[in-house]
Amino acid sequence: MGDHDDDLIPLPGPDGHRQAPPGTPAPWVHTDRAQAVFDGATGPEPPAPPLCPDCGLAGERRRTYTGQHVLLEPRLIVPSHLAPGGHRWHIDTCGTAWNSGLDEPRPGETCRIPHQLACPGLTLDEIKPWRWLTVVRDHNTALAHRRADEGRRPRLLPETG
Repeated sequence: MGDHDDDLIPLPGPDGHRQAPPGTPAPWVHTDRAQAVFDGATGPEPPAPPLCPDCGLAGERRRTYTGQHVLLEPRLIVPSHLAPGGHRWHIDTCGTAWNSGLDEPRPGETCRIPHQLACPGLTLDEIKPWRWLTVVRDHNTALAHRRADEGRRPRLLPETG
């Protein structure tokens, strides 16, 4: 999903010149990068060593389907229901890491967590491990404001003549 340039096959015939030159960003590149950041796939890219920029500890770097890399906590496998939604990483048979997002984990399922979740160099406010809870709180705040506003409005409009 990330390095789509590898999939380009030169077009035969007169339309071959219409193919974008190598290195031209494809329309989905910005979307892939935004998804990678949202998922937490912000690990150092090769050839840099897989070291956390916040604490200097080594992590296990895995490529994701967006073409970016995630730095996972090494040798730690946890029951998925204990990891916050959005921080549950799985490794497929090809070794590619993918984030299960906010999906409810299946009973008995295990996952990996990103190093940033256990990083001593970051605070929970910086990590925001319960992003889904922030969305729920924002929704409830808006709901409370609407209800408070409804209480201030008269039920019936006054007779004006």
